[in-house]
Amino acid sequence: MSDFVNAINLKHQEAINKANREIDRKKDTIKNSRYRLKYHFMAPIGWINDPNGLVQYKGEYQLFYQYYPYDSKWGPMHWGHAKSTDLVHWEHLPVALAPSESYDCGEVPGYGCFSGSGVVDGEELVLIYTGHVDNKEPMQVQCIATSKDGLQFEKHFQNPVIDDYPEDGSPDFRDPKVWKHDGKWYMVVGSHTDGKGKALLYVSTNLKDWDYVGVAAESNGTQGDMWECPDLFPLQNHHILLVSPMYGKQNEKPFYVIGEMDYEKGVFTQQTVRTLDYGFDFYAPQTLLDDNGRRIMIGWMEKWLTKMPSQQHGWAGAMTIPRELLLEGGTIVKQKPVIELENLRTNEKHYDSLIVENERIVNESMEESSEVIIDFDLNETTASSFGLQLRCSEDGNERTEIILDAAKKEIILDRNYAGVGEKGYSKAPFTINDDGTIQVRIFMDTTSVEVFVNDGEQVITNRIFPDDSSRLFKLFSKDGKVCVSRMTTWTLYSVWE
Repeated sequence: MSDFVNAINLKHQEAINKANREIDRKKDTIKNSRYRLKYHFMAPIGWINDPNGLVQYKGEYQLFYQYYPYDSKWGPMHWGHAKSTDLVHWEHLPVALAPSESYDCGEVPGYGCFSGSGVVDGEELVLIYTGHVDNKEPMQVQCIATSKDGLQFEKHFQNPVIDDYPEDGSPDFRDPKVWKHDGKWYMVVGSHTDGKGKALLYVSTNLKDWDYVGVAAESNGTQGDMWECPDLFPLQNHHILLVSPMYGKQNEKPFYVIGEMDYEKGVFTQQTVRTLDYGFDFYAPQTLLDDNGRRIMIGWMEKWLTKMPSQQHGWAGAMTIPRELLLEGGTIVKQKPVIELENLRTNEKHYDSLIVENERIVNESMEESSEVIIDFDLNETTASSFGLQLRCSEDGNERTEIILDAAKKEIILDRNYAGVGEKGYSKAPFTINDDGTIQVRIFMDTTSVEVFVNDGEQVITNRIFPDDSSRLFKLFSKDGKVCVSRMTTWTLYSVWE
């Protein structure tokens, strides 16, 4: 048995070493390339997508991610790895998982260590992932890998620990999310049948032997015909289900469901359903519960089948800023940027009681990585619409607009003129606060914008790719005046320099 286990470990380590050599060979040529972000997580080189294995281990945050270090396009999936003490400054670590076995490696591309999660079991850090091989039966199985030091991971010699999908599911059977409740391990896996996305539930006492419980939740017929990256967790007095839905081959905006989980029956009951992020570039979010009791979420800040200008520079994909999830009134999940981000602030500028009619330049050379908090007073506003223009060129032809329509109660992030990336606009509803104000908080990085409305009631995340010289920051109004009761801006320093 020991020879068999050693052979598995040796083969896996050889695949990891090969990937790490590729990273070392290219990382210095890519780290300062165009479009690199200043305070968002990126891999050293290559392609990344879903965040995986979010967990806190021995006091440090662990971020794993879907990774292909050999190209800036999707390929056989590895698990990249980084750690942090503050969710903001990340240290790149050696690749954690690489395809090497019959259940996650094939003859031609279309295989890999697909998405999953991580848990701490005693002194061990355990990764649970989907082994995928195209044209194999079954195509997707669930596997585990363990580490005693948080750096070197060994695939379990009896993988896969779930070797086939149940009759409630289909060959699309992936993205296990695992958590502990009342001394038992639970797992939800995304799947589908009959045009309905599903979250399939399993239970275990040791993370190796899993019993199928049943369908924890499924689409009501309008929520996607495949559920990717399900994440089920308690939040205050309810449970929350996150889902990244597919409609055919199209990935759509993730949503969250507020409901109740009956562990005895293995059923999650849906109550309230809302869009998680209204932007184009937010997918496959995953959460962790940290040592401070916070539920933290990170998402992939990109989207499938879109134009990615950074690819020509040897890399693609980034993660959103970490967001703390808070349930308010049992009916809405707010997303608040983690407080640690405030440590990046410098060069504070404060403005009070601004009245704008038509247009006003606030900053002629705003830094690419910035934060803005702005409170609009609708009691003193007569404009039909108003907002901000970010990353504007001198001639105004290039710009990213955030537009608020108080009558329709809509906020729009328009990137039709935002540079060389994808075009289009994202639209989200908002409420007006009891005192007649609306607060908008904006995190802008070299090639991204994340907008939080009213303490994160609504969020819009988009990638933009403007020219480096487009730095004007303006306020504007249409058909009347807009009143800004207060506004504060900061430059956010780079965590990668």
